[in-house]
Amino acid sequence: MSKRLTWRLGIIAVCILGALLYLVPSLSKNLPPWWSSFLPTEKVHLGLDLQGGMHLVLEVEAIKAVESNIERVVEELKHDLRKNRFRYQDLKRIGTDGMALTLLREDDRSPFREMFEANYPDFELKELPGQPGKPSFELVLRHKAREHIMKMAVEQALETIRNRVDQFGVSEPDIRPQGKNRILVQLPGIKDPDRAKKLIGKTALLEFKLVDEDHSVEEALKGNIPPGDEILYQVAYDPKTGGRRKIPYLLKKRALLTGQYITDARVQIDPQYNEPYVTLSFDRRGARLFEKITGENIKKRLAIVLDNKVNSAPVIQDKISGGRAQITGRFTMEEARDLAIVLRAGALPAPVKILEERTVGPSLGRDSIHKGLVSMVVGGVVVVIFMAIYYALAGVIADVALLLNILFIMAGLAFFGATLTLPGIAGIILTIGMSVDANVLIFERIREEVRLGKTPRTAIDAGYAKALVTILDANITTLIVALVLFQFGTGPVRGFAVTLSIGIISSLFTAIFVTRVIFDYLYLERRMKRLSV
Repeated sequence: MSKRLTWRLGIIAVCILGALLYLVPSLSKNLPPWWSSFLPTEKVHLGLDLQGGMHLVLEVEAIKAVESNIERVVEELKHDLRKNRFRYQDLKRIGTDGMALTLLREDDRSPFREMFEANYPDFELKELPGQPGKPSFELVLRHKAREHIMKMAVEQALETIRNRVDQFGVSEPDIRPQGKNRILVQLPGIKDPDRAKKLIGKTALLEFKLVDEDHSVEEALKGNIPPGDEILYQVAYDPKTGGRRKIPYLLKKRALLTGQYITDARVQIDPQYNEPYVTLSFDRRGARLFEKITGENIKKRLAIVLDNKVNSAPVIQDKISGGRAQITGRFTMEEARDLAIVLRAGALPAPVKILEERTVGPSLGRDSIHKGLVSMVVGGVVVVIFMAIYYALAGVIADVALLLNILFIMAGLAFFGATLTLPGIAGIILTIGMSVDANVLIFERIREEVRLGKTPRTAIDAGYAKALVTILDANITTLIVALVLFQFGTGPVRGFAVTLSIGIISSLFTAIFVTRVIFDYLYLERRMKRLSV
């Protein structure tokens, strides 16, 4: 056997062996322990439409992140004004545009401008006409800073949702951005969609705020809320009547500590009441802050606020060191676990709302797999029989290439960690036809050469040479379309584009390279005289 034919056969053998190795994890659930140490373990993932589950399109309300950012800057600016002894009459947020500030002394105009421009580069300072001797300013958030905040809010929301889903235990989730401020979430095989929706959409902003015990809650409820305070409610459950009631709390607006310092959150069982509660662990900075807060506010009440709802407001009995706290309440075990998950994963930077929701049952998924496989088998069998009858031995060679093509497509899906969807099966069926189409072009060219009286070897060489350009043109243009679909498409369209792209590359390899090697072996090595095509 010639060296050229030997190394070409070697390439095909290596490709087949590699494809089989990549398909073993998909075909066998119980792999030996040594397999994962040096052999591939990635398997073909089934999409939502094949195994059932939940499909969500979420919109991140990124403008809320802008509002939160401006509110935080308002508090920081108040601190800087007091620190630099700038007396002010009013400082408030103006929607999502910025802030409005009125100083009480004309002499503070220039020093304030210097301080503000040095410490707040994201804001533009504009002077407004105001009362004589009371400089007024509009502090406008720059467009570039606004866009950055909104972009970071979407990116952080994506990462937070991904962390929550991973801890929830969903296998093979598909979570990715969609457009400017949307997130696509697909959870195959999910058994409790309602719980998953609550877990994903929960903002989980944890704050520790002091209770204002110097002012009356009753007066605040009448509308006389002291400056710097707010009213939040705790929902209390009455075990005797089964009813729920709201308990109002007058709290300081400024959060002394937030959940950003949490490193761990775990569920524990209270041995006295046999009820679950959540323990929190803070990082080093959070532990120091918590120790300082509890040390400076002994005998005062510290409210634990989650998503603007008071969870509890215990009295600080002593300074708490060690960086640990706990959240108690009448949780079920499931509620406590979900709370621990969202606290570990972190708070969403902005609320998210569900724009689209679809749930696919597992029985529908099994039915989709069955129909998809039946259509692929029927289509493949018809093509195989037709090729074998119409092109004789050459048709059988094309059928061998076709089977290898399907093998390489499935291995490619496993190699890239791609997801097989119902449109993906349609892409495979289309690729079957395209693969055979390339061989049809080649065989018809070979027939033309045979009619001209050329020898089998010369006819084969000419047939492949003349058909090559046409095959490449047709497949490359189709590949470009498939890549565009993958780049700009979503969901099922991307699934179709993935299998179509892999199938085109695979069919080029099998239809041109593999079949040519088989022809060369039969008519050069085996010296077959009659060309069966």
